[in-house]
Amino acid sequence: MNHPANTGILVSTEQLAETLGEDRLIILDASAHLPDAGRNPAAEFAASHISGARFLDLPDLIDKVSPVPAALPRADQFEQRMRNLGVTSDSRIVLYDDSKLRSSARAWFICRMFGLQNVAVLDGGLAKWKAEGRPVESGQPSITATDFTATADDREWVRSKADMLANIDNRSEQVLDARDAQRFTGEIGDQVHDLPGGHIPGALNLPFPNVLNEDGTFKRGDSLRAAFEKAGVDLSAPVTGTCGSGMTASVLLFALKLLGKENIALYDGSWSEWGADPATPKEIGAPSGS
Repeated sequence: MNHPANTGILVSTEQLAETLGEDRLIILDASAHLPDAGRNPAAEFAASHISGARFLDLPDLIDKVSPVPAALPRADQFEQRMRNLGVTSDSRIVLYDDSKLRSSARAWFICRMFGLQNVAVLDGGLAKWKAEGRPVESGQPSITATDFTATADDREWVRSKADMLANIDNRSEQVLDARDAQRFTGEIGDQVHDLPGGHIPGALNLPFPNVLNEDGTFKRGDSLRAAFEKAGVDLSAPVTGTCGSGMTASVLLFALKLLGKENIALYDGSWSEWGADPATPKEIGAPSGS
């Protein structure tokens, strides 16, 4: 089911600049990068970040004991991280990144999964903020820890490998892959995860940059809707996002949420789990019907 566009989950640089310093505002740097990018988000944060921001350390916010690669965090992990960052139940959180992966969308997904409602992504991220000459600072912030407790652990938003296998037969949910077309079709291998290319049978393909404008901001309205429809997505039916490891699929899910869509989910393991299992069926080539 579609609902009115949810513009409250996306804030502009102008809007954030107007509210800098507000008591309830917590700005979190959610940058994460591919291994071959050669970038250290913690070091980059220390060198330069939005004034008043705190470092989420998204790459480390995973369940390391889970058999699922780069699994979504457990509730106790999330709670401890939010406590250390000074988050309270009435905090207004703005997430941003300085990443080609638009990793703040993954952080948004995690926050919503654990019940945080007042959470938004900075449109255009740190790059747009800096390009406009807005205030940045270096060093580490002083943070007072809190006793934050998560109000939910909503795994209805999450799909497992077993769920995805069952969906191949019943096709109750559309599967939408956020990776580039070459890895999706199998024209090239998935070099990021050292796996062959290909995709989950029946999946559609919408490379995540297609929901963004050239300046890294999100498309909106008819332009955004058209990107999904061009990929063959029925916006009235459920969509489960997948990608390499659950990062860029979150960008598509965030974009769907911008359109007011509620019946969305994330395949947590994505291709890093599916492609590594010799027992899972794989397809190569273009999506069926394209």
